[in-house]
Amino acid sequence: METLRHSETTPLLNDFTPSDLEPPTSHHNQNGYSTSVNGGATHLKSTTEEPATSWNVEAKLLAKNALPLILTYMLQYSYYLITIYIAGKLGTKEQAAASLGIMIAKITGISIYEGLATSLDTLTSQAYGGGKKKLVGLQLQRMSALMVVATIPIGAIWISSPWFLQRLVPEPELAELAGLYMRYYLIGAPGYGLFEAGKRFTQAQGNFTASLVVMILCAPLNVFWNWLFVFRFDAGLKGAALATALSNNLQPLLLLLYVNTFARDLLECWPGLLLKEAFQNWGDMLRLSIPGVSMILSEWLAFEILAFLSSYISTPALAAQSVLISVTIIMYHIPYPVAIAASTRFGIFIGRGTLAPARKLWLIYYTIFIGIGVFNTVLLLSLRHVIANNFTSDSDVRKLILATIPLVAAAELFDTMSSIANGLLRGLGRQRIGGIINFGVYYGWAVPLSLLLTFGPLKLGLAGLWVGPLSGLGLVTVIISIYLKFSDWQNAIDEAKACQM
Repeated sequence: METLRHSETTPLLNDFTPSDLEPPTSHHNQNGYSTSVNGGATHLKSTTEEPATSWNVEAKLLAKNALPLILTYMLQYSYYLITIYIAGKLGTKEQAAASLGIMIAKITGISIYEGLATSLDTLTSQAYGGGKKKLVGLQLQRMSALMVVATIPIGAIWISSPWFLQRLVPEPELAELAGLYMRYYLIGAPGYGLFEAGKRFTQAQGNFTASLVVMILCAPLNVFWNWLFVFRFDAGLKGAALATALSNNLQPLLLLLYVNTFARDLLECWPGLLLKEAFQNWGDMLRLSIPGVSMILSEWLAFEILAFLSSYISTPALAAQSVLISVTIIMYHIPYPVAIAASTRFGIFIGRGTLAPARKLWLIYYTIFIGIGVFNTVLLLSLRHVIANNFTSDSDVRKLILATIPLVAAAELFDTMSSIANGLLRGLGRQRIGGIINFGVYYGWAVPLSLLLTFGPLKLGLAGLWVGPLSGLGLVTVIISIYLKFSDWQNAIDEAKACQM
């Protein structure tokens, strides 16, 4: 690392004041982080001091932080549900085009933004934990700049989507409609990325409600704009895309307004606008971002491939798979946000250099997530008849759903555990390991196994299709857990400190 780098080594980023030399009096802030108070100024204690933690404290803190984050992601997911619903009112072809457009957009763009933002789970939390508060804001500016740059290739793909979709989809009109949706949806792509980055800025400081407030305002507006553009302005499917794009672009603006008006304490991590520094020293961010994209994209794409393969089994199998995928996506929005909250807390401990409490935190989180996984599994099994009866009236589809849902429920347990395993890797700054493991397991094991069991000699049909991701999620959990158990965490702490130099 460079030793004289203005953006990370000036007193601005070291939070150094003469009062730091005075004997501190300690207390714990609302996030459970030990701080010192000197003459009204609040500073993190020396990173050599180990903060007290316990099962009770961490469980309460995780519940407090995770609940608003779960609601935030659920409301974000409602955008897709509203689009599909509105498109269904326009017609079957419009609904199919919207589904196709959303699927391609998620794989070629949304997963990129989500993956890039995961690097901030490491960088902002470790910077905050290490006492480099202004570095938190600088990392936000760097990620925002990276998101804007990433929009260029994403935009090129989405703009050309009508052309390449016509070569992939047998129905030209369907391809044209899906491409049209993606072109208009592109208008809101930068806003989506910037909001994901902004969420990490507030979360690193222990504020998980700011993004929820934004979504509570934007989600109803998204419904209104869909009605206005599609039905009042008669804009059709492009109107639905414009409504979502407008909502996405409004999100970072409202987050900025909220922080500046109602959560000004978060501005202690804002160094001012540093345009030059925002486009410098991207090395650490890219080192974490690229594997982060691989971790997200590997899982998302694998499930999309399996959804596509179900169409080759039978029409009822395709319908049943659509229902099961929809259910698993909804269930996924419970462990994933909780894992982000856990990753942020864990990253702060790593940034502080507190090794023993970090290891204790690892065990606490694994135990909590086993409980979450068991709850999701039992809930899904208990609701299997409700799901089958309410999603379809076709008896063949219902039978397939009921027959396959035990495998899906088991997959939920492993999906929950892989969420926390990947989350702790992000907190540790080991996205590269996670990227390799996820990609290798999904495409070296899970997808080939699904193909073999579904279309091979056994011909297990839809059940065979789900054995692959079930075993894949289990393997990811086991391999990452072994890595976390035996890897050198002190080396990760040293690297975190080097990144703050």
